Amino acid sequence: MEQTLITIVAFILMLGVLVFVHELGHFVVARWMGIRVEEFGIGYPPRAVTLFERDGVKYTLNWLPLGGFVRFGGEDNSLYGTGSLSAASPWRKIPVMLAGPLMNFFLAVVIFVLLFATVGVPTPTGNQYISNVIEGTPAAVAGLQADDVLISLNGQSVYQEGAVDAEDPIRRIAETNRGEAIPAVVERDGERIELMVTPGPWETEDGQQFDSGLGIQYGPQLEDVSVSPPEALVVGVTYTGDILGRMLGALSSLVGGLLGLTDSPAAAGGVAGPVGIARATGEVIDQGGLLAFWRWMAVLSLMLFVMNLLPIPALDGSHIMFSLVEWVRGGKKIPPEKEALVHAIGFAALMGLMLLVTVNDVINAIQGNSVLGGG
Repeated sequence: MEQTLITIVAFILMLGVLVFVHELGHFVVARWMGIRVEEFGIGYPPRAVTLFERDGVKYTLNWLPLGGFVRFGGEDNSLYGTGSLSAASPWRKIPVMLAGPLMNFFLAVVIFVLLFATVGVPTPTGNQYISNVIEGTPAAVAGLQADDVLISLNGQSVYQEGAVDAEDPIRRIAETNRGEAIPAVVERDGERIELMVTPGPWETEDGQQFDSGLGIQYGPQLEDVSVSPPEALVVGVTYTGDILGRMLGALSSLVGGLLGLTDSPAAAGGVAGPVGIARATGEVIDQGGLLAFWRWMAVLSLMLFVMNLLPIPALDGSHIMFSLVEWVRGGKKIPPEKEALVHAIGFAALMGLMLLVTVNDVINAIQGNSVLGGG
């Protein structure tokens, strides 16, 4: 019960910060561009109280603690409608729409820089951390356990150099020595232990068969190395860019798979909604504590940056696309009611998809399936 409460509070806090920062970007740039704003709300309606009013803007506190919103002038009860924002020229409107996603990008950079400056930069040690050992596999039979650190396999280093998709030495060694007992040196509770493991065929509970391998889930063991503040800034920016590049690559593979243009799986890793993300937040905190929580928030902030720039109706990217079309047409506006209809249909579609994903998340929660894997 305590862990569930921590998960809920952490998720609400995280989502609140991510959405608040996003909407703050819209708000600040809208005011800078001279676009009228009627309300800046903390949380989502219904309204709890009006905190104060300044320069024609109401600053409100609302009952649903999930971030915030900006209501532009003349929009009545809609967040994006036919008010002052849509009436603005494209060169004023586009920066307002870009500001929200960019704030999420900058938030990710700030989080990583602060973490690197205070805690250090996560640096591979050259070993592999075993997060999970699947039952009935060669690794389980040999006695390998979750939280073991794999030092060497058959006397060879298990360090994976270069990109994530570079050659995996563990897989290569296992395939080369299929059916042969080889030594695996692991570190457990500060002591080094040598176990004999025989790579070979094994099968998962759902019937998926593997000809070789060990049956473990693992990743590079990392240790935090102290750096100076300027170094933390440089590494924070480059690290954020590296994660962003991987996200864009995954998105490209996803779209290519859906369109049949690539052989990449259409939904590698699956999709999670609010329930799944909340459960993943709890798993992150349980596995890595507060530091892992902040890293997780930075990654999600980057995901919001990417997703909001996609030209999907009801998202910022769609508003930017309509503004660009208007710009190309020499300022001739698309009829507001038609644009609003497109956004309304897109919003309904997103909500329908979110409902389906949430149902799947709830089913996984009932079944006790891990969101991040390794459970």
